[in-house]
Amino acid sequence: MARNLILSGGLFHDFAATSEALAGVLSEVGVESEITEDIAGALSEPSEVQLITVNALRWQMGHDRFADQRAARAFSLPAEARTTLLDHLDRGGGLLCMHTASICFDDWQGWPRVLGGCWSWPKSHHPPLGWTGVRVHGGHPVVEGLRDFDVVDEVYSDLDVLPDVRPLASSNGQPLVWARPVRRGRVLYDALGHDTRSYDNEIHRTLLQRAALWLLKRPVTIRE
Repeated sequence: MARNLILSGGLFHDFAATSEALAGVLSEVGVESEITEDIAGALSEPSEVQLITVNALRWQMGHDRFADQRAARAFSLPAEARTTLLDHLDRGGGLLCMHTASICFDDWQGWPRVLGGCWSWPKSHHPPLGWTGVRVHGGHPVVEGLRDFDVVDEVYSDLDVLPDVRPLASSNGQPLVWARPVRRGRVLYDALGHDTRSYDNEIHRTLLQRAALWLLKRPVTIRE
């Protein structure tokens, strides 16, 4: 089994539930996940997993919003943790980034270059949580042959996206899913996943299972 470390927890979302749901989805394709909310601790030394998943919202918006500087540090990403993530990619590892990963680690200027984009205040926004139609774009193993689908989720809109990003799925013209090589590894961002209803959708589940296999550089054989 491939090993996956899910970095979880943070603001405004039930990360405990969505991380468990994601772990269940990936277990169906032979990926065994460990979930932790101690992101700094988990990344304090070199990783021995093949896949790292960011399903978290560790977001500072400036230290001055915290009366307690210890709380500010809890939402920062230490230098050694950044190094662990970059070394993981240097070794050819995969990085799966879900939903709020585009808002994460706002104290790390290099994070958007790893992810391929980021939330930009005050430009970025999302409509209220609700049903949305997701359009799937072909041409990549993660989405080839998948149908468009409807899902209850948030549509992150007007993100700052790097010019070389090509969406694998979109909604209302907003890129939701993309995949890219970074260093010797691979990164996939999926802006869906606000709550467990998103993980109940069969096509979204298939997309995520294919994503994990692609990130692990294994044959993508999961069919809809």
